[in-house]
Amino acid sequence: MNMYQFLEQVVQESPNALFLIREKITFKDALSLIHARATTLHKAGVKAGDVVGILSHNIAQFPLTLFAIWYLGATVLLLDTNLTQFEYDNMTKTVGCKLVCAEKSFFYDAKKFQFLDIEASDTAVDARLKPVKLTENDIATLSFTSGSTGRPKVVPLTHGNLKMSSDYYEDMGQWIHKNEIMYGFLPLYHIFGFAAGILAPLHFQMGILLQPTVNPKNILEDFKVYKPHVIPAVPRVWEVFRNKIIDGIKAKKKWWLVSFVLKYQKFLKKIGFGWLVRKIQKPLLEVFGGRANLLIAGGAATKPEVEKFYESLGLTFVQGYGMTETVGPFCCSRPVKHRVPFAFGVPIGCSECTIRDADETGIGTLWVRGPNVFKGYLNNKSANAESFDKDGWFNTGDLVYLDKNKQYHFAGRKKQVIVLDSGKNVYPDELEALFMEIDGVKNVAVFEHKVKDKTVTYAVLSVEPEMTMEKLSGAIAEANKKVASYKWVTHFAMTCDDLPMTSTQKVKHHLVRQNLIDGKYSIRHE
Repeated sequence: MNMYQFLEQVVQESPNALFLIREKITFKDALSLIHARATTLHKAGVKAGDVVGILSHNIAQFPLTLFAIWYLGATVLLLDTNLTQFEYDNMTKTVGCKLVCAEKSFFYDAKKFQFLDIEASDTAVDARLKPVKLTENDIATLSFTSGSTGRPKVVPLTHGNLKMSSDYYEDMGQWIHKNEIMYGFLPLYHIFGFAAGILAPLHFQMGILLQPTVNPKNILEDFKVYKPHVIPAVPRVWEVFRNKIIDGIKAKKKWWLVSFVLKYQKFLKKIGFGWLVRKIQKPLLEVFGGRANLLIAGGAATKPEVEKFYESLGLTFVQGYGMTETVGPFCCSRPVKHRVPFAFGVPIGCSECTIRDADETGIGTLWVRGPNVFKGYLNNKSANAESFDKDGWFNTGDLVYLDKNKQYHFAGRKKQVIVLDSGKNVYPDELEALFMEIDGVKNVAVFEHKVKDKTVTYAVLSVEPEMTMEKLSGAIAEANKKVASYKWVTHFAMTCDDLPMTSTQKVKHHLVRQNLIDGKYSIRHE
């Protein structure tokens, strides 16, 4: 089954269920609009085998155009909305893309491809036009995963990869149900947003509430009006929401009561004070609209205190792990009695995981295999030879370990591991999480750096304006005491500016390092 056929199946089973919530478009209505969009694209010259780009924020025309491209038997190039014209030119050239459906704000004088206004009205449906019969092995999407210039890695995902990944979401069926609302402010061009905004709604025949901005005011207004049931976000967003909720309670001088009730709620329920727990939880749950039952985190590890806070409100909070190469979620955490922090869970569906080359602490490289894993990078034999073994296992490049509950934990990227002159390994993610707990630190990047020809663990910290070098130095010294001495950070820099981030709020370590070299940060060396 290809993705367009998948949509047809959903229309047959739930024609009047809402698909696009804000626009009040049902699955049946969506199919008619897709036929009209396919007619427009066909008149623009799109045919089977072409590559067509989508460059758009989260608006209704994004998924409609996506399925229209598939209807015509073409492949979708998913383009990040935060890149430069030079990068778009290089990406489209690399994959032979001649047409990009984009919002008008992205238009420029491109030499090698044409723009089509994604928000323009479509003409009447051409009844002679029929869907191209694609197979599960045909390429559905193309995504750039390691840069957009030079020789980047391009991930082709087949219709079979997408459909199988969607089927595997049944493992989350205890929390997600038909006709519920998925909140969609994660960008659809990114695999996390694509999985949550396209694949999950199709599988569960639920609606997606698309939000084109990341403005907290707009998001909170959506929660109030539409009351979504499932909300996916990156850990940083969950941390921001938690902090704002707590700051609001503290401003009313009620945090002592709220924190006490949330901490001891099990005991209070046992002695008949469940009404008090519910009274405390209710206004906090209203922040998310009052109907949220599942919060999903992905893209990085979530701080244990953030996870515990949401669970104390009576919400289910799960952590997922995945990559573009695995069509997003490959593993999902499971609520267990004695949960170990930072767990991203166990494989979903028929996915397989194994740890190779583990050290004495059990940390090793994660290899994965399954029908949802891509078959190889586009036109890149050397990368494929490095990434796959003869049995079809894919090397994620991520370092993980198993806890006592047999759930996987993220320990860092292998390529970011800092190898000290002593031969000892330092994992940046561990130290970044430690320094993020310092009051006044907004974000941090830890990486390998040379100081006087010595390999050191270096940190660049983005801080609030009131932070001083002296205060930061003292806080880092205290944080260092929590880890082995060889991991200590004694070389660092600070800035009041935000660190460069990707669209999914991950720090661009290579740019931070370059800014450090260029002298853009206040430096302290010891």
